[in-house]
Amino acid sequence: MQIIRKIDPLRDALSALRQEKSRLGLVPTMGALHAGHMHLVETAMDQCDAVVVSIFVNPTQFGEGEDLDAYPRQEAADAALLEEAGVDLVWVPTVDQVYPEGFATNVSVSGVSTGLCGGSRPGHFDGVATVVAKLFNQIRPDAAFFGEKDYQQLAVIKRMARDLDFTHDIVGVLTVRDDDGLALSSRNAYLTPEQRGQAVALPDTMREASEAIVQGGDIAVILRDASEKLLASGFHKVDYFELRNAETLENMTFFDKPARLLAAAHIGTTRLIDNIAVS
Repeated sequence: MQIIRKIDPLRDALSALRQEKSRLGLVPTMGALHAGHMHLVETAMDQCDAVVVSIFVNPTQFGEGEDLDAYPRQEAADAALLEEAGVDLVWVPTVDQVYPEGFATNVSVSGVSTGLCGGSRPGHFDGVATVVAKLFNQIRPDAAFFGEKDYQQLAVIKRMARDLDFTHDIVGVLTVRDDDGLALSSRNAYLTPEQRGQAVALPDTMREASEAIVQGGDIAVILRDASEKLLASGFHKVDYFELRNAETLENMTFFDKPARLLAAAHIGTTRLIDNIAVS
């Protein structure tokens, strides 16, 4: 397995790799890999002849006061996991390789980036779209794999790829959950044991709300009660708990088409997000 940090060696390595293997998959990550990331890698390996994993903690998607400096970094452990999984190449660029001096371009995707995490984290999805566009151009994959846990992010990337004529496949992969239902996330490492026990209220409440919506309950009341339950369960702030169109992410006041229930809430110093299909 190759670990590459500079753009010119990356291009040489990709050229050689493509001479041997026809379908190239990309799994973009910010490192601190867990079983959810490795499920993305396994899915990519099932569908592609070669797999590239990028590890880059992208500064432009962190807002003021967010956890850029504290974000977990464990490159050696991540590399060991990826080598054991059979990954061909790990792209670990320095910041100057992604944003060279004088970098002045921003990719902004309207519509699907509005509200939800886009509302509570201004500029976040501009940072995501910009770095992912850079990765697509650097790697030129045949398919790129993203987890559905970051559902709004996946929608932003799909729309960007369509609008900018990226022709490779964008593959959404089902969320991986712990035995108690909590979605796996690098940020779960920030939780104390007590908070970890309380955090399961998030998937539990989402599941209960989804069932109530399917049964025809009043959506506004269901969403309000769900937020109140999270606050009573140990979360101290709910950024959003909303029902959205599964494709367009438009707000839904009536359940009459495929929908997604999305939530973000704070427990201790940690912000957790989750979503489930409502159908």
